[in-house]
Amino acid sequence: MQRWNGWGDESIVYALNEDALAFLRERLGPGSGIADASFDDACAQVPASRLAPHPLIDTRPATRVRHALGQSLPDWFKLRHGRIGAVPDGVAFPDSALQVRQLLAYARQACVTVIPHGGGTSVAGHLTVAAGPRPVLSISLVRLCALGHLDREAQLATFGAGVYGPDLEAQLRAQGYTLGHYPQSFEYSTLGGWIATRSSGQQSLRYGRIEQLFAGGEVETPSGTLSIPTFPASAAGIDLREMVLGSEGRLGIVTQATVRVSPLPPYEAFHAVFFADWGQAQAAVRTLAQSRLSLCMLRLSNAVETQTMLTLAGHKKLVGLLERYLSLRGCGEGKCMLMLGVSGDEKPARAALRGALALARRHGGVHVGRHMGDKWKQGRFRNVYLRNGAWEHGYVIDTVETAVDWPRVAPMMAALEQAGARALAQHGEQVHAYTHLSHVYAQGASVYTTYVYRLASTYEDNMARWRSLKDAAGAAIVANGGTISHQHGVGTDHAPWLMAEKGELGIAAMRALLRQFDPQAMMNPGKLLPEAGGPS
Repeated sequence: MQRWNGWGDESIVYALNEDALAFLRERLGPGSGIADASFDDACAQVPASRLAPHPLIDTRPATRVRHALGQSLPDWFKLRHGRIGAVPDGVAFPDSALQVRQLLAYARQACVTVIPHGGGTSVAGHLTVAAGPRPVLSISLVRLCALGHLDREAQLATFGAGVYGPDLEAQLRAQGYTLGHYPQSFEYSTLGGWIATRSSGQQSLRYGRIEQLFAGGEVETPSGTLSIPTFPASAAGIDLREMVLGSEGRLGIVTQATVRVSPLPPYEAFHAVFFADWGQAQAAVRTLAQSRLSLCMLRLSNAVETQTMLTLAGHKKLVGLLERYLSLRGCGEGKCMLMLGVSGDEKPARAALRGALALARRHGGVHVGRHMGDKWKQGRFRNVYLRNGAWEHGYVIDTVETAVDWPRVAPMMAALEQAGARALAQHGEQVHAYTHLSHVYAQGASVYTTYVYRLASTYEDNMARWRSLKDAAGAAIVANGGTISHQHGVGTDHAPWLMAEKGELGIAAMRALLRQFDPQAMMNPGKLLPEAGGPS
């Protein structure tokens, strides 16, 4: 069963080894856990539903609590401290687009706010329920999960938008195809959620981000059904897909999506390369990105993340041998690790790998084979469970991410790590910050920074520390010319910095678009664009 107050399946445990705990204690001081609120206590706080009885709506407290929040750090603080706050008045589980239309009609007539719900993996506050006089209905799409049609000639697959990542891939792989979209949340996020938040997968260098994969579909809005046909390309005015991508439930509910799929690759491999320092590593990765070699992934960790990953890996003797070897090859204390991947037909994929490794060597790269790459692939969706393990020992983990052009990558990385240190210092705390480039482009790269710091004993102190960190990071992103989100969306957490990116005219245009589809402002208010005079 999925955890109600943490990440993932209850049966999966990411236990921190003693070396990892000593590593954290040395940098941050000893952690101290808190007594988590129980699920029964959380359910006991839930008030009576304000919704009239409806055959599709579940108003039981347990269901409402499980659909009240996502996976952001503030969400965790609310759940763990038993400060749940407002919850949906009910959760509906439609099994067709027709039922979604019926639910939207019901909500419009009864003046009910609607929050679309996919996998509940949001880390930006997309699911937060605003307290207010209007009842709130969460509409879960998880029953819309089937592969409806596969066009082998056009390589298009049509799914219900509530399909989870593993189920989507299983249905495609049974037919010899893949979507190739693997965000960190892959196991618990949905196709509709990927579209609504403009998701990016770990192997987007080959398969593309969700905006390249989303070909068309259907969206149920309060003003009617928006049908988006599929074309290989079109010059017929504004692309309707772009109005849906990143709309975060404000425009309507994606019920069906057609995506561009690829034949299953017969060959795939991930290799590790180390560089002596960040300067060499970034130059190598930029060269690789601009070479247009057929790679599926380039993921570069800075020195602190590289050391952190090696420490968390365990296998102290093997890691020690690796580090001694790398030191002899000139990769010592400041070494940075690059994980590169290839995918496709074996002969061209191997040729791309040889080309990539040759380019890396020209920049001083030391290739250590594919063993670490194989281990990474095996645990690619397990690392996020570290959040659970760290919490048990009194430490919290949060992340911020952005994207900038190549000249701004190193300054942005430094600014984000320094911003975290300054923010936590205001509370007498230290932070362990590290960064990687999770996605690279010819133009630039994403910059993804992780912060680890100590858990406070009270809800108020934990929220104050997080708020200081978020404000400092957001300000650093804007000051250094980055987007406020490369892959997590806006939600409520990133909305304060959206004006700096879009400008007044851009924000006004977005508001006008949302009014066209949702004139009563019933769809997920307060997300993406704070409502004027309303919830933020």
